[in-house]
Amino acid sequence: MNSRREAIFILTRWLDSGEFPDRMIPDGDNHAFITDLVYTTIRRRRTLEWVLGELVAKMPQGETGAALLAGAAQILFMPSVVEYAAVNETVAAAKLASKQTAGLVNAVLRNLIRQRDQLLGRLAKQPLGIRTSHPDSLITRWLNRFGEDEAAALCDWNNQPAETFLAWAPGAEEPFTPLPRATRVESFPEYKDGKFIVQDPSTAAAVSLMDLRPGLNVLDACAAPGGKTIQLAWRMNTPETGGRLVALDLYEDRLVTLRENLARTRHSDVIVAQGNLIDDADALRTTHGLFDRILLDAPCSNTGVLRRRPDARWRWTTKRMKKLCETQAKLLESALTLLAPGGRIVYSTCSLEAEENRKQITLFRKAHPDIICTGVEERIPTRSQTDGVFACALERGQG
Repeated sequence: MNSRREAIFILTRWLDSGEFPDRMIPDGDNHAFITDLVYTTIRRRRTLEWVLGELVAKMPQGETGAALLAGAAQILFMPSVVEYAAVNETVAAAKLASKQTAGLVNAVLRNLIRQRDQLLGRLAKQPLGIRTSHPDSLITRWLNRFGEDEAAALCDWNNQPAETFLAWAPGAEEPFTPLPRATRVESFPEYKDGKFIVQDPSTAAAVSLMDLRPGLNVLDACAAPGGKTIQLAWRMNTPETGGRLVALDLYEDRLVTLRENLARTRHSDVIVAQGNLIDDADALRTTHGLFDRILLDAPCSNTGVLRRRPDARWRWTTKRMKKLCETQAKLLESALTLLAPGGRIVYSTCSLEAEENRKQITLFRKAHPDIICTGVEERIPTRSQTDGVFACALERGQG
């Protein structure tokens, strides 16, 4: 497989459809390089378009535009790729589309190399959104909340490739260990034995707030792909804890991944259910009763994990966030109908936005004065040096 050709194909589809790029990247020997190239190009898209706009009268669309973006990404932001490979192999990949495309790509990329220093000098004088490749609407929010220096630092953080961490089963000497870059998790003998999963240390916040105790009936309400489900199962699969764990998710393709992860980590006792917490709460209650603990890892804008999901920054709008907030509020209300007296909901997101986090909890508690907040964890990447997360434990009284 021509890795650059594959990357250009993925970028072309993404630019056209907005599909999730991680679902398009194939497994194989070139997986690491393709992922790096695709993610770097998406992450730096706005900056790359500005630079290329200085070199072409009109930015080409389709495969030609994707090839130019990928080539420029290698030249400007992938120092491990030598210049001749960035140009020659990108041109060779573009030639598979058309010779005319290849000629344009070759000319523009060589011109970029010749003018790189001057272009970078002019780029440094551009607004923060262009320099760091973020949408202006998000930049404005962060400037108002964090100030100029921290907002810039947060944007820089988001532009660094994310580390991969192995999260180990309880009892390991280190609960989280970083994976060397370009190392496949399958190469570790412990992978087949199900001794670890891939997950950032920030996920420990929500899991810890669950406060698992013996014999609890537990629901992971938005479970796929299963990382937090497995962390809960590890802690429940002990003689001291026990209990029952139900993992719920809506989409069958995501449930396939969830089941595979549960099988690899030897958690056949987890009950996997397909459904939507909002629409299927009554059926869940009829089948499984009330739950003592509910983990509600709600869908969100992902602004705390833009390193890992670089495409999410281009989906961010105030309008979309407001719709997500409406969904989060409905999920909280549905979760409450499933919560046993004295039970606990842990609401979590990987968003930095107050509307999805503290304000969401404030509105929920205003509507339900009997609900008590018993713990909050919030991690801002520039301060925690981890993914950004928010988690809050909400308890219902015994009455």
